[in-house]
Amino acid sequence: MASRDGESLSYPFGVAALVVVLLLAFAFLPRLFARGESAFVGKEAPELSLAVAAQGETAPPSPSGRISLSELRGKVVLMDFWATWCGPCQAELPIVDSVARRYADRNVVVLAVNTSDEEEALALWLARHKRPAFTVLYDQGNMVAARYEVQNLPTLVLVSPKGKIVAVRQGVTDGAELEKLVERALD
Repeated sequence: MASRDGESLSYPFGVAALVVVLLLAFAFLPRLFARGESAFVGKEAPELSLAVAAQGETAPPSPSGRISLSELRGKVVLMDFWATWCGPCQAELPIVDSVARRYADRNVVVLAVNTSDEEEALALWLARHKRPAFTVLYDQGNMVAARYEVQNLPTLVLVSPKGKIVAVRQGVTDGAELEKLVERALD
């Protein structure tokens, strides 16, 4: 569309559209880069009591075959919510295993909470993989994942020795960032 002097009338509309896009970007970009922090950070971690599917090499034994969060009070607890079919989860598990090995003697317990799998799929995965340093728990029916409002896999939840959630991360977390989070929880 042209005006009397030959200039386009769409120019003001283009500027208005650009302003709207920039306003939306400034409103939503901080949420995108928040790295999955949730309303749980700073609050008491919901209790869990789950069956041990595989005892970790560096983890303390569980005579009852179950682990509850309350029995781990006084320790930093790193929970990794994952599934066998989740590609990003498979990429993150070696990072989580490395952290479990590195911090085994520093009062840190690492729990890999398996969600969304049938017991048979988890058993097959465990049979195909070497024994990890972390303990694998089975969240039948995703009841614990629901309590923690896990919506994406993988999701990491870090709990302080006092039982407060220190951090929540969705998606693959690199080793350096994960170690910084653990160090912060140990302080």
